[in-house]
Amino acid sequence: MAILENNQAVKTGYEPIDTDHEEFIQLLSLLASADDDAFPDLFRQLQQHVEAHFERENQLMEQFAFPAIAEHRAEHARVLNEIKQFSQRVEKGLVAFGRAFVEESLPQWFELHAATMDRVLALHIKANS
Repeated sequence: MAILENNQAVKTGYEPIDTDHEEFIQLLSLLASADDDAFPDLFRQLQQHVEAHFERENQLMEQFAFPAIAEHRAEHARVLNEIKQFSQRVEKGLVAFGRAFVEESLPQWFELHAATMDRVLALHIKANS
């Protein structure tokens, strides 16, 4: 997974967001190497992290009156919904579905999201702090 090999690609220059990104990458790395027994618990941790991570960003967008808040929140909602759907599959023992999502979809989405939406948010926060 290229996203796990190059953390610099997801740096925004705003420490609170970058800290969340580092934690997300760590969870993806753990999931990528987890056996099938450990995977469900780690996937639950990923979901909990993403819920808190997105909520922190949503609060920052409100606090700093981010102009693209609606689009950014909609993206968060879409991805969180996907994670919840895969979580249900993993909980039913369909670990292969969760593993494919973690290894093939999430890293590519995350890299693009961080490089575009999150980086623009970070620039907006710095300009308005």
